[in-house]
Amino acid sequence: MRRRRPNRLLRVVLAGAAFACGQAAAQPANAPAPSAPATAPGAARQQLQDTERARAASLAAQREAATRAAAAADAEKRLAASRAAALAALHAAETSTLAVAHRMDVLAHARQDAEERLKARAADLAPLLPVVERLSLYPTETLLAAPGSTEDAVRGLLVLNGLSHRIEADAEALRRARADAEQASRGLEAEMPRLAEAQTTQAAQARELDRQIATTEADRRDAVDAASAAARQAATEAAQSQTLRAMLAALETERRAAERRAKAEETRAERRHQPAEADAARQRQQAIGAPAATASLPSGAAPRGQLTAPVAGTILRGWGAPTDTGPTTGLSYQASPAARVVAMCGGRVVFAAPFRSYGLLLIVDCGGGYHAVTAGYQVLDAKVGQLVHAGEPVGTMPTWTPGQSGARPALYVELRRDGQPIDPAPWLKANG
Repeated sequence: MRRRRPNRLLRVVLAGAAFACGQAAAQPANAPAPSAPATAPGAARQQLQDTERARAASLAAQREAATRAAAAADAEKRLAASRAAALAALHAAETSTLAVAHRMDVLAHARQDAEERLKARAADLAPLLPVVERLSLYPTETLLAAPGSTEDAVRGLLVLNGLSHRIEADAEALRRARADAEQASRGLEAEMPRLAEAQTTQAAQARELDRQIATTEADRRDAVDAASAAARQAATEAAQSQTLRAMLAALETERRAAERRAKAEETRAERRHQPAEADAARQRQQAIGAPAATASLPSGAAPRGQLTAPVAGTILRGWGAPTDTGPTTGLSYQASPAARVVAMCGGRVVFAAPFRSYGLLLIVDCGGGYHAVTAGYQVLDAKVGQLVHAGEPVGTMPTWTPGQSGARPALYVELRRDGQPIDPAPWLKANG
């Protein structure tokens, strides 16, 4: 019995030690002081205040951006109205110049016709002049000098009588031709001051329009984005095409290729967990694939006068007119010297360069698979990738001198749907 007591005492000691160790293990060595839990609400309040301040700053930035956007939109509207007014005044001046030029051309043709008739009458009378002169000086001697019977003499008198009537008629026609030529010359001289005045007005209106355009360009952000870069690359490739239809097909092929490249970039960025790069690629894809914000025609549109006449002038040759190479697939306009050309539709410029026999060629993607094609420029102001509005100036036609002979420059116009030419006339506004 005495030998078992130490064992029980030992067990009690060991149990107490174990209980003490368990209590020590239950409480971490770095347990916070009793005052630590009181700081948690303060940290939460601070974080909430920071979040509220950031949110307020974001809302203020959004409101400021919206205000700037609204102000820019208002400014753009005012500039657009000023451009439209300047362009309307320029078109009125060009119309006046063209009217004077047409009158001068008519007078010049009349004078040329009178001079040609004058030359023809003079040539007809030239062989008869020696006989007429001899008869006028020596009528009896001339008749008696001719051998023959009395009957032949009488017959000769009758012939001479008829000849004198013909000579008199030819002389009268000669006088009329000379009078017509002189009248046409006087008309041309009278029109010259009117032409100079019309051209001066046209030049002044053109300078005002250029000033409006310069102001707009100074305030407009440069449209050098992914869609513009893709359009320039596509235009470079398409310039090697042999036909206009092949060029449009090449432009569409390159556009789709650029869209696929943007899609691939988006996929790679998402795979690499790069949200910013993926979002940028997504925006590029949308900009390339979607129609321009200024596009005029939706897919499947019907002709209802949606397009603007490209120039203030007259149509020389209509759709389907016969030519040496077959019926025409567009319209040809004659306009005043150095007339300003405007975009027929809103959209993105996809080509602006010389092409084959067209000369300087401009193609605007109007949206919905439609392209407006114009050729015959002296100067092109639009650039590939640029967004244009319907009626916005895009170039200038060559100058020419009214009243002088020679071919008049013409602006050639086509409208194409999915690469195929269609009659532009029903699409043009009635007041064009």
